[in-house]
Amino acid sequence: MAVRRLYPDQPASFSFTAANAAWAQATIAKYPPGKQASAVIPLLWRAQEQHEGWLPEPAMRLVADMLGMAYIRVYEIATFYTMFQLAPVGKKAHVQVCGTTPCMLRGAEALVEVCRKRIHHDPHHLSADGDFSWEEVECLGVCANAPMVQIWKDTYEDLTPALFEKVLDGFASGRPPKPGSQIGRQASCPEGGPTTLKDYAKAGK
Repeated sequence: MAVRRLYPDQPASFSFTAANAAWAQATIAKYPPGKQASAVIPLLWRAQEQHEGWLPEPAMRLVADMLGMAYIRVYEIATFYTMFQLAPVGKKAHVQVCGTTPCMLRGAEALVEVCRKRIHHDPHHLSADGDFSWEEVECLGVCANAPMVQIWKDTYEDLTPALFEKVLDGFASGRPPKPGSQIGRQASCPEGGPTTLKDYAKAGK
């Protein structure tokens, strides 16, 4: 894993919006007394969502104060988990391309090439307009529908380079496509639909 450092140009401060602050307090209340630190990951994630998709250092300190944690403990968590972005990402989309074996065997390298040509040659760099960024990550858990990418919270599966281009076009225009399989598969059924137990009434007899 590459060394993950805090971005040098940090905002002076960070505070949750009123709605997010209420959500944070409700989340903390789910844990028994003395176990509030267990809320650190969801609170950091909400802070990242609020701050244009990346997690600033003042937000880490705020979360630490809310949970009674030492700052270094929160820094350790934020720098360990790659779900937390430590530098600015694309305003419209940050693309995480799965590069683990099933996706690689099904064409992930071609998706990376789309990112290189369309967004930036290197990962963790903004596109010229600042709207997109990308990185290659480890398994995102949708191996049966490989290759796939994750953008924000959603996954886009069964991709070809052409279908991936359409996904990016949707984000560029402000009309993201429906998440999930981009060829119409339901869950991880075989391409073309189920091949067994089609008649459930007969199967139950």
